[in-house]
Amino acid sequence: MEFIFKPKLFSLLKRGMQKEQVYKDILSGIVVGIVALPLAIAFAVASGVSPEKGLITAIVAGLIISILGGSRVQIGGPTGAFIVIVFGIVSRYGIDGLIISTIMAGILLVIFGLLKFGDLLKYIPHPLVVGFTSGIALVIFSTQIKDALALPIEQVPADFLGKWNVYFTHMDQLRLSALLITLITIGITVFSKKITNKIPGSFIAIILVTAVVFIFKIQVPTIETFFGDIPKSFQFQIPHFESGFIVKYIQPAIVIALLGGIESLLSATVSDGMIGGNHRSNTELIAQGIANIVTPFFGGIPATGAIARTATNVKNGGRTPVSGIIHALTLLSIMLFFGQFAKLIPMSCLAGILIVVSFNMSEIKSFRAILKGHLFDKIILLTTFVLTVLVDLTVAIEVGIVLSSLLFMKRMSDIAEKRIDHIIDTDVIDDYTDLPSQLGIYEIGGPLFFASARRYSELIRELGIKREVLILRMRHVSFIDQTGLQALLSTLEILKSQNISIIFSGVNEEVLEKLHISNIGRIVPEENFCDSFQHSIEKAKTMIK
Repeated sequence: MEFIFKPKLFSLLKRGMQKEQVYKDILSGIVVGIVALPLAIAFAVASGVSPEKGLITAIVAGLIISILGGSRVQIGGPTGAFIVIVFGIVSRYGIDGLIISTIMAGILLVIFGLLKFGDLLKYIPHPLVVGFTSGIALVIFSTQIKDALALPIEQVPADFLGKWNVYFTHMDQLRLSALLITLITIGITVFSKKITNKIPGSFIAIILVTAVVFIFKIQVPTIETFFGDIPKSFQFQIPHFESGFIVKYIQPAIVIALLGGIESLLSATVSDGMIGGNHRSNTELIAQGIANIVTPFFGGIPATGAIARTATNVKNGGRTPVSGIIHALTLLSIMLFFGQFAKLIPMSCLAGILIVVSFNMSEIKSFRAILKGHLFDKIILLTTFVLTVLVDLTVAIEVGIVLSSLLFMKRMSDIAEKRIDHIIDTDVIDDYTDLPSQLGIYEIGGPLFFASARRYSELIRELGIKREVLILRMRHVSFIDQTGLQALLSTLEILKSQNISIIFSGVNEEVLEKLHISNIGRIVPEENFCDSFQHSIEKAKTMIK
């Protein structure tokens, strides 16, 4: 445990931190807290829960992730990627179902970290990540049309096509004031960077737009219209655990855990590149897990590492977890002392902010680049994207992972097929001109696993039947799986039944151990295992004489 779970904050405290850097971290934390305010509220509202739940998540989860995490600069909290998942869980299971699913996901993340799965999650294919991220971006955009136009729709359909069908049927009832607020919000959020980089555009937009709407009493839906007052405090609460809840919530819990793990490690990896650091992936997973176990008991929603807020932290000078802690405390102060003003924020203003978020999430450049690449990458990208948009994110991730695995197997099989041409017969070995015609030599040119086992076995049998003795060169066989092992043993038994002797050459220790465990001695005697090709040639000549 001590070697797996090593929070960066504790390591830095032991080493000592400079006062100048702590001062920079405090300033950076305040800025990131201000950046997180509108996003936390917007993500919660878009997820179908009350706005304070987004703030609670950013405060509690953000604090835990910074204290216990494996990254110097990771900022934790609610993210846009979870909007679709949270909305679906709340619609189907209610708030208690969301709380239970999140706690279970947290437990899974802790288990992932303890089992050292941090490195494995890094190998999720890039086309799959881009596919579901782009799909989520489009779904988020589609969920904001109702609020962006203030359409009088009581219940928006859950499916993508159903949403747009309802939108178009109510388009004649849109409010121009709401549309104007949305466009102004987008404009301020995007173009404020040309004036200042110190204050985030979303924060400027939310302050200015809310003030104008309040002063001029513009009649548009606000947070107060939908949710009432925003509480100034939060308390510990225990959800209702019904019988059989583990089976019922295991699927959403797995999706939350996988998406949270992938996004947090992706964010940590991106920030490593920005600061020249090296995060501890398994520690990060454990911290994310603990955060998702604890936060729901205070009314929070799923949390993970937030790439945009983490990047903002780095750009503003944050280099230690102190900035993440200050970010959480800043949000707590805002919630306690200014929370009552947040209820005045127009829903169309939040919609404008989330439309910008969805555009930034869309990964258009990566999407286009993958479409110009390998056919298999295109298939993974488009399949994941379409399933995310039209079916469900859960299905998209499950199918995407399975499809990626199958296509990877196909690629490995194709590579193995190309290597299988390494048949070395006695008449093509320049250094050995006096080899007897009864000797056959075959070199396996790579790992002997399920993708290549059948073809290798066919060629070994085909070549061996023509000879009295067959040398199998295995110097390039780095590993052998159970499928490859069984295929090889079956082939050797066929050759033995026809009185053909087998000599192994250059087998590494790991592969040799697996061969011995499989009781290969009943087919090939121990003395027929040679450590060098020269030794195997001499052995073969002796056997033929």
